[in-house]
Amino acid sequence: MDILETIYNTPAGRFVARKAGLPDPPKLRRGRLMPAGPVVLGELPGGGIAMEAMALLGVAPGQPVVDLPESRVKDDKGRMVPPRYPARPGAIIVDATGLREIVQLEGIRALLRPAMRSLESSGRIIILASDASAVEGLEAKAVAQAIDGINRTVGKEQRDGCTSNLVFIKRGTRASDLVSTLSFLLEGRSAFVDGQTWRVGPAKVSNALSSRPFDGRLVVVTGAARGIGAAIARTFARDGATVVAIDIPPAGDALAKVANEIGGSALQLDITAADAGAQIAAHVASRHGAERRIWALVHNAGITRDRMLANLDEQRWASLMEVNLAAQMRINDFLLANDVPGGLADEARLVGIASTSGVAGNKGQTNYAASKAGVMGYVWALRDELGERPITINAVAPGFIETDMTAAIPFVQREVFRRTNSLGQGGNPVDVAETLAYLCDPASGGVDGQIVRVCGQNLIGA
Repeated sequence: MDILETIYNTPAGRFVARKAGLPDPPKLRRGRLMPAGPVVLGELPGGGIAMEAMALLGVAPGQPVVDLPESRVKDDKGRMVPPRYPARPGAIIVDATGLREIVQLEGIRALLRPAMRSLESSGRIIILASDASAVEGLEAKAVAQAIDGINRTVGKEQRDGCTSNLVFIKRGTRASDLVSTLSFLLEGRSAFVDGQTWRVGPAKVSNALSSRPFDGRLVVVTGAARGIGAAIARTFARDGATVVAIDIPPAGDALAKVANEIGGSALQLDITAADAGAQIAAHVASRHGAERRIWALVHNAGITRDRMLANLDEQRWASLMEVNLAAQMRINDFLLANDVPGGLADEARLVGIASTSGVAGNKGQTNYAASKAGVMGYVWALRDELGERPITINAVAPGFIETDMTAAIPFVQREVFRRTNSLGQGGNPVDVAETLAYLCDPASGGVDGQIVRVCGQNLIGA
């Protein structure tokens, strides 16, 4: 801890920071905790899927408020009092899936305006809209994109750890396909996902939602010895998974500690080896039984080799590309093409780690940004190649996450990274882990080919 951080963490330092416009960040609701207040449903004309999904989730909607009238009450200074919800909601779900006309966007404004000052801490705004591919006509497609702009702005205007996210619904999507996404967004598992947009479509195979979705299932996590990887392993184990934790031999002691803690197995492996996929399958078969199959494969392993492009040599470029991108492609290629003992399950989940650097670029990280943007492109392309196979491929794109590695960044620079998002703080490794677990949930079969940013709505690169 450097001297500036020491001063900042004193009562006097905190006082000065608040006076300078750097308030203490809000404490976020995390874990499998639902909002304390009512979940209000605003069903706009043509909606309906949200009500069905909430019923399947077992959440009774609070009083639906549609066409909420503007307040006509004045305060003691004669000013009009803005409308508020009668009870302090824990979440507002806006079903805008039926909106096709510009004038209908007023319904979203009317529903969300009173929510901006009445949501409980760590409250949720969830907007559902029809994907542009599911609507006809130029105006309807423009309206879909307009809703995206509303969501991103609302996320930036929220306070006290509240978030806003938008889910676009593809043609043919059923309420059951949406349940896992609503559960994730309502619960504390989505604490650091804010201002984001992704798509849900019809699942090829439907599975029921469960609080322990990975009971009886095996999950492989690379880079699992520490930091985000260890949090991923622990989160999947919490939700019932048998975890195979993988890392390089020099991390063997830390890897064994994680595996023993969660009752899994450890595999010391350099994932860039040409036969890494075969070695993973062989380990699963030998340690867990030839009949076991990999339900989820989490490609978390990654490295940085930061240099300004003018100083970036071929070796640093090549070694990073091998670990961050090429290795996971080779492993997936082997497991997708070979039905071997310890191989992929029929409905397996493949997930990778992208980055906000891959979305927006980052000074001194040309190689890293290229590899993470490559992960995103790979996800989109493999989704199409998988065709009708009930295997999904997705990725998360973390922003600034508090780890031992980021703790080494100088304090002022680290504080800037923390503050440049809508939640005013860095994320925790568990935030990445929870999002990956959502994507790998058996009930998330309708979420495919998506990149979900876990960045607190980082303000660089939308």
